[in-house]
Amino acid sequence: MTEYLIFFNQQWVGDHPEEWYQGRVEPSMAVVEEMKAAGVWVFGGGLEEEIDRAFSADATSGTLSITDGPYAETKEYLGGFCVIRVDHDEAAKMWAGKVAEGCGWPQEVRPFKPVPRMAQD
Repeated sequence: MTEYLIFFNQQWVGDHPEEWYQGRVEPSMAVVEEMKAAGVWVFGGGLEEEIDRAFSADATSGTLSITDGPYAETKEYLGGFCVIRVDHDEAAKMWAGKVAEGCGWPQEVRPFKPVPRMAQD
């Protein structure tokens, strides 16, 4: 089984009235419940929309630096995601389609690369 990340950038959502967003709650949660019932759901959620609540950790200079705000100035930022575990790409595409329909905005899907296991001492 492979784990896949299904995610969206906040800017893909678009501008809608509050009623529209409220109307997306039930269909979105129905997809989450369907994933859980199918045993493919691993984890997921929406991220805090206030970008000023972000902070960054950077050790590329050799010294750890923790700063307020996102790492890079960008117009797009991650809005939410879920991780699923399925047998193949086609199943991941099917679930991504259900998430896109439930939310009402586009989703991107990427498989995780397995992390090499460390040798046990």
